[in-house]
Amino acid sequence: MKQATLQLKTRIQNVNITNNNIEVSRVVLNTMLSALAALAIIYFLILGNMVFNIVQRKNLEKQELGLSSTVGNLELSYLSVSSSVDVALSASMGFKETHVSYATRKSLGSLKIENNEI
Repeated sequence: MKQATLQLKTRIQNVNITNNNIEVSRVVLNTMLSALAALAIIYFLILGNMVFNIVQRKNLEKQELGLSSTVGNLELSYLSVSSSVDVALSASMGFKETHVSYATRKSLGSLKIENNEI
């Protein structure tokens, strides 16, 4: 048994794993390095996209601040103009008072149906 074990150990040590004269360890190393490079590129793309979005958000916040102040000014001018509108101003601009008339119809309960054959 000792001799079989010793013979197996010597044969295992002399075996080289090759695949068509290409060492497997070299292929594994190249695969791992290319995967690492691909992940690094993806990482930098995502990081650059995040930085770009942060800068764009800050610019949009500045624009929003300017627009909100513009809206505030317009609301203030609207309130000042709307308080000065009255009937005399509308008459001077050519508007006329309207008289409302509504259309009515008789309800169904007031109709008399004669000769109901049902």
